[in-house]
Amino acid sequence: MIRHFCNFILNFLPPTRFFRLRNVLLRLSGIAIARNSRFCGRGWVYGRGKLIIGTETWLSPGIVIHTHIDAVIDIGDRCDIGPGVEFIPGSHLIGDSSRRAGKGFARSITIGDGTWIGARSIILGGVIVGEGCVIAAGSVVTENVTPNCLVAGVPARVKRHLTQ
Repeated sequence: MIRHFCNFILNFLPPTRFFRLRNVLLRLSGIAIARNSRFCGRGWVYGRGKLIIGTETWLSPGIVIHTHIDAVIDIGDRCDIGPGVEFIPGSHLIGDSSRRAGKGFARSITIGDGTWIGARSIILGGVIVGEGCVIAAGSVVTENVTPNCLVAGVPARVKRHLTQ
C-alpha cells in the first residue's frame, strides 16, 4: 500500500525535478535506488517485488515497472531508460481452451551496466541484458541479450555487435 501511496505523490511532482525527494519516497516504498540515480515523473512501480536501481541510472518519464514478489528487477549502473519503457516479469502458462491464460509465474529481469533502452521498449521476465547494450526504441525483448549488442524489433534480435 505504501508503494501505491508514494507513486501517487510522485505523480504530482514535476517530471524532472525534486530527485532527492523522489529517491527518499522510493526508498520508503522498499525500492533500492542509488542516491545519484534519477527516477523521472509520470512513471509507476506496481507490486511489492524487489526493485534495484544502480548508480547514475536515468529512468525517463512514463516508465512502468511491474514488480513481483517472486522475481527481482535489477537495473545496473549508468543505464539510460527511455520514456514509456515497461518491465514485465510476469506471464502465464498456456491453459486449456476454457481459459488460455493458465497458471501465472514470474521471472527476474537483469539489465547490465551501461545499457541504453530506447523509448516504448518492453522487457519481459527471464531476460538478462548484458553490459553495454542498446535496445532500439519499440523493441520487445523476450530473450537474453549478450553484452555490447544492439537489438531491435518485435521480438528483439541482434542487429550488430558494438565495440567496447
